Amino acid sequence: MSQLEKNLYKRVSVSPNKATASTGRAYRGFSTISEKNEGYSLYDFELIKQDLINHFHIRQGEKLSDPTFGCIIWDLLYEPFTYSVQEAIVDNVTKIINYDPRIQADDVIVDSYDQGITVTCTITYLPYSIAEELKFKFDQKNGLA
Repeated sequence: MSQLEKNLYKRVSVSPNKATASTGRAYRGFSTISEKNEGYSLYDFELIKQDLINHFHIRQGEKLSDPTFGCIIWDLLYEPFTYSVQEAIVDNVTKIINYDPRIQADDVIVDSYDQGITVTCTITYLPYSIAEELKFKFDQKNGLA
């Protein structure tokens, strides 16, 4: 390489394109279950919620590589709703929510009704510092609502 070519590299500078710099953090995903029927793409909050719902649909012991992964509520729907059952569900739901590094469980309340179990939880979306209350109904006849 000649001296002129070496000097050329020193004189050329590339400035970053500010128009393409990312200003926020976006999560993108895919789901075939869409309430809006606008397509299969999910972003940010909706994607995190769908991932959480998917985790609740997995019974504990169904994942071959990790038998402790999953939700215990499906096995406890027909059991008497005692204090120890309630505490086990609170611990399991807290573990499920905190499993996802994008969210954190702030408060988990478990209650029973005629046909199943209701879980009300307050979660914080960590990248955005936004809190939201979610309510899940685990029904004996209809599944997760």
